[in-house]
Amino acid sequence: MNTIVDYSPKEALKHFFGFDQFKGQQEAVIQSVLNGNDTFVIMPTGGGKSMCYQLPALMMEGMAIVVSPLIALMKNQVDAMRGFSSDDGVAHFINSSLNKTEINQVKSDIQNKKTKILYVAPESLGKEDNIEFLRSCTISFVAIDEAHCISEWGHDFRPEYRKLKSIIKNIADVPIMALTATATPKVQQDIQKNLGMTDANAFKASFNRGNLYYEVRPKNNVGKQIIQYIKSHSGKSGIIYCLSRKKTEEIAELLVANGIKALPYHAGMDGHERSDVQDKFLMQDVDVIVATIAFGMGIDKPDVRFVIHHDISKSLESYYQETGRAGRDGGEGNCIAFYSPKDIEKLEKFLSGKPIAEQEIGVQLLHEVMAYCETSLSRRKYLLHYFGEYWNEETGEGVGMDDNQRKPKETFDAKEDVLLLLRVFETFNEKHKAKFAVKVLLGQEDAEVKTYKGSQSEYYGEGKDQDERYWNALIRQMLVASLLKKEVETYGTIKITEEGKQFLKSPTSFVAVKEEEFPMMEDDGDLSISRATGGGAADQVLFNLLKDQRQVVAKEKGIPPYVIFSEPSLEEMATQYPINVEELSHIGGVGKNKAMKFGHSFLALIQKYVDDNNIDRPQDLFLKTAPSKSGQKVQIIQNIDKRIPLLDIAKGLGKSKKDLINEIEAVVHSGTKIGIQYIVDDEIDEDAQEEIMEYFMQSETDDLMEAEKYFDGDYEEEVLRLMRIKFMNDVGH
Repeated sequence: MNTIVDYSPKEALKHFFGFDQFKGQQEAVIQSVLNGNDTFVIMPTGGGKSMCYQLPALMMEGMAIVVSPLIALMKNQVDAMRGFSSDDGVAHFINSSLNKTEINQVKSDIQNKKTKILYVAPESLGKEDNIEFLRSCTISFVAIDEAHCISEWGHDFRPEYRKLKSIIKNIADVPIMALTATATPKVQQDIQKNLGMTDANAFKASFNRGNLYYEVRPKNNVGKQIIQYIKSHSGKSGIIYCLSRKKTEEIAELLVANGIKALPYHAGMDGHERSDVQDKFLMQDVDVIVATIAFGMGIDKPDVRFVIHHDISKSLESYYQETGRAGRDGGEGNCIAFYSPKDIEKLEKFLSGKPIAEQEIGVQLLHEVMAYCETSLSRRKYLLHYFGEYWNEETGEGVGMDDNQRKPKETFDAKEDVLLLLRVFETFNEKHKAKFAVKVLLGQEDAEVKTYKGSQSEYYGEGKDQDERYWNALIRQMLVASLLKKEVETYGTIKITEEGKQFLKSPTSFVAVKEEEFPMMEDDGDLSISRATGGGAADQVLFNLLKDQRQVVAKEKGIPPYVIFSEPSLEEMATQYPINVEELSHIGGVGKNKAMKFGHSFLALIQKYVDDNNIDRPQDLFLKTAPSKSGQKVQIIQNIDKRIPLLDIAKGLGKSKKDLINEIEAVVHSGTKIGIQYIVDDEIDEDAQEEIMEYFMQSETDDLMEAEKYFDGDYEEEVLRLMRIKFMNDVGH
C-alpha cells in the first residue's frame, strides 16, 4: 500500500473530512484503491462516489487524476476539497475554462507537490503537452467519473472516453478506478472491457433511492402546473430539465415573471455565466435552475427538493441520473416528469441521419423511456428492473413513493393473453422484437410479418379484440415479471426466460394492471397561458355580478363598459377570484394601472362573494406570462417619449409598420399609458380623430370589424386601430 499517512481509512475520514462513518460500500472501495487494485464502482447519485477517490488521493503518495466531463462538477468539487484544506493548491482542475496564466499556476502547484487531486476533462487529458507534463509527475491512480460515457449503450456516450485507456497508459502504469451512477448490465460490461479492467474489484450499490418520489403527468398546461407546484413548495431548491436551450430561457422567464427566483443554465452560455449561475444556486440566491437535458449540470447540492422534467429524457439512464440530483441528503426529493408520446416522436426524428446502429440504439432507449412513462406498475419497480435489480413492492425501501403505488390502477387476470404472447414468441423461435408479436396477434401484415410467414401462423389475428397499446403494455409487465427478457445486443429481441417456460408448462394466474392513456398533446402551448380559463370554468354567478358592476362603473365614469374591463378579463376574475390589487393586476388585460383605477369596487364584490360562499381560491394559479423578448417594450416606449416618427421606430427595430402598431397596442393593453398623440396627429387629420373617438365612446364594442361596417369603408383598418389605441390610452388608463 503506497500511502503517505499512517491512518486507517476510517481515521483518515475523520482527520481530513471530519466524518465518523462511511456510507454504504465506501470503505471497501477505498481499501481496494489503497491496495493498488483496479476498481469498478456503480453507486447511485447521492451515494458518495466522490469520497471513493478523494480520500485515497489524500492518503496516497503523489497525485490522483480524476477524469470528468462536467466542468461545473470539477469547480464544485475543487471548492469543496479546498474547504477541507489549509492550502488551496490541494485540488485543481484543467479544462477549457482556464486561461494560460491559470494553467501555469496549476502546473506550478503540481510540481511543488501541493496538489493531491487533479480534475481534468478527457479532451484536455489527451492533449500532447498535458500528457508530457503529467508523465513527469508521480501519479497515484486515475479515476474515471461518469464512466458510462465510454459505452455507446450509455445515455451520454462520448467518443473521447473511448481513448482513455491508451492515454492513461501513455502517462503512467497505475491502477484505474471507474465510477458511474447509472449503468445497465450491458453498459457495465462495455466499461470494463474498454478500460481493460475485466478483473477489477467491482462494487455495486443498490440503485434504489427510497426517499425519492416518482410521478409522471400528462403534458398539458405544463407552465401552469410548474408554477403551481413551485409556489406550493416555496423557498425550496429545484431543477427543471428542458430539451432545448430556448426552452430553458422561456421557462426561466416564466418563473421570474411569477415571482420565482430562477435562472437558465445551458451549454450555450460561456463558462463565466455558467459558473455564476451555479454559485447563485449553491448560495441559495436563486431557488430554481432551468437546465438542458443534454448538458450535465454536475452540481453537488444536497438539498435539491424537486426535479421536474418539462421534457422527458432520451434514456432511462439519463432520467435516473437527473432525478438523482434530488434529495441527496436523504431528505425530501420529488421527481415529476411531464410526458406526451409526441415527445418520443420528436426525439426519434432527431435520430434520423445518424448511423443505423446509433439509430437502433437510440430508438430502443427511447422506447424504454416511453414504457416507463406509460406503465401502470410501480415506477420504482420498473426503474430498478431496468438496472437489473429486483425490488419488493410490499417490503422494499420506498414503498408508496410513486404515483402508481399511491393511486393503484385497476387490475385483471391476464393469464390467457400471457399464454398467447408466450406461444407467439415460442412459435417464431424467439427471434423477433415485441412489435412483431403484436402485429401477428392483431392480424397486421408488413414486410417483416410477410417474410417470416406470420400470417400463416395459427395465432395470426387472435388478439384482435384488444389494441396495440394493450399488447405492448402486457409485454412490458411480462418483462418486469421475468417471464420475458430483452436482448440488448440484438436491439430488443424478446426471449422467453426459464420462468416463462415454466408458465407455459403450468399456467397460473397473472395479475396485470390496466395502463393509463397519454394523449398526443402539444408541449409548447403552455407558456401563453389561457387567461379566460385559468383555474377551470368561470363561476357564472360571479361573472354576471361582475358584468353588472362593470355597467355601474361605466355609467359613473361615462365610458363604454369594455373600457373598464374586457369580458375575457371578467371571466378570468370569475375563475381566479382576485381579492387585492396585486392579484387583480395579474389578470389578463388588466395591469397595475387599470387595477388601481377601476379595480376597488370589483375587488370588494369578489371578496364578499368569496366569504359568503366559502370559496377556496386557486390563488397559486395566478400566472403572469413572461414578457416577450420580441416585444422590445422599453425601446418602444423610449422612442415614443422622444417623439420619433412611427416609420423610423419600425425601421430601427426591424419591424413592419403593422407589427409595430400591434406592439404599441400590446403596451397600452398591458396598462401602460404612453404619449402617442404625435403619432396619431402625423397619421390622421383632426376631424377624423374626433369622429372616430366619438364612435368608440358610444359603441358597445371595440371590435374593428364593427367599426369598419359603421364607417362603411371611409377609414382603413390601420387608422381605426390607431384610434382604438388612442381611445384606450386616453380613456382606459
